[in-house]
Amino acid sequence: MADVATAEQWERRIHLGAHPLLYPMIRGLGGLRPVVKLPGLGVLVSEAGLVREVLMDQQRFVKNGRSGSGALWTPVVGPKALVNMDGEDHKKLRQRLGDLFTPRSVAGIVEPVASAFESRIAKELDAGRSVDVVECVKDLAGGVISRLLGVPDDAPGRLPNKELFNLGSSISSLVRLGRPSLTARQIAKGRSAVGILAGPARVAYRESDPGTFPGRLRELGMSEEEAMGIISAFVMVGTETLVSFLPRMVALLTDSGLVEELANQRSTVPAVINEALRFTVPSPMMIRDAVAPGVIGGTEVRAGDRILLSTVHAAKSLRGFDPAEAIPPQARQLWFGAGAHFCIGMPLAMAEINAALDVLLDRYLQQPWTIRSRRVSRGVLIPGYKSLELANV
Repeated sequence: MADVATAEQWERRIHLGAHPLLYPMIRGLGGLRPVVKLPGLGVLVSEAGLVREVLMDQQRFVKNGRSGSGALWTPVVGPKALVNMDGEDHKKLRQRLGDLFTPRSVAGIVEPVASAFESRIAKELDAGRSVDVVECVKDLAGGVISRLLGVPDDAPGRLPNKELFNLGSSISSLVRLGRPSLTARQIAKGRSAVGILAGPARVAYRESDPGTFPGRLRELGMSEEEAMGIISAFVMVGTETLVSFLPRMVALLTDSGLVEELANQRSTVPAVINEALRFTVPSPMMIRDAVAPGVIGGTEVRAGDRILLSTVHAAKSLRGFDPAEAIPPQARQLWFGAGAHFCIGMPLAMAEINAALDVLLDRYLQQPWTIRSRRVSRGVLIPGYKSLELANV
């Protein structure tokens, strides 16, 4: 590898840019004890095995409790959006949605959008200009949102992909770790964004076109409001983490000197992507609500406690970036969750990641590129790059 130290330094800068006070605190506390009570915030869990234990325990730790992450979204997207459900109702809805996220289904969503991503990369680099991966990935995410909404590419008045991404991002960015609920103003803002996104999705739902995502939800027996809640939830939960991860992965692979090797030998790509996910942890914190007293790692927890699961510390603290090493079982795919709430959209996210990386690696074989400049985002919920510009070598 070229410079793993540089890769890890940039990751630290990314986290410090997003959370200059909170990130060092979590790292420090996680290094002292695996479970720490934080007055006014909750119970911080920072060890991978314990994080998984909490996620797997659906009886004591729920997503839709008073202080859980799911309850944040109910006033915005309604009560049946999957991300804010628990128990048997959640299980049944998840089973009904399963066929929408098969490899064939997600390929139909991603392939046309990946083609546009490839065209934009090629256009800029062929002209001798630099290209901002962050902006390209926002466009990619917006294209996926458009397909989830059931909007044809040539639809009159169709919002540009970046505007669709910004709408989804404006909803997810309402969350603050120190606040267990949204304010009335935030709820109104979120509902406004959902209303704009839901407009074309309602049209697709009412037209009952099985070729669209809303049409398929109708076929599954979802009411219109249930379908809108589910679509809104997928838009707001998945897009910002993808736009965080993809540019960070590109930078990580470039800084570590792995791009040329990967471009010529694709068999190691799956392991490298998984290690990049472990090391960057695009979902750095998960929140649950304790609904019964118990013990986590020797620390007593009361009913009503807010449980802060530091996936970023749990995964990153295991070791530095090293794709040659197997990921320990307790941390495997922890960034997608575990148990009943394991991310149902994971196949869609992985299809987007693989498609974008394939485009960049294919391009590297045609004409090697490198990072010309980069800036980290500051004061954001999900750590990431504000810009990451590539240019031909």
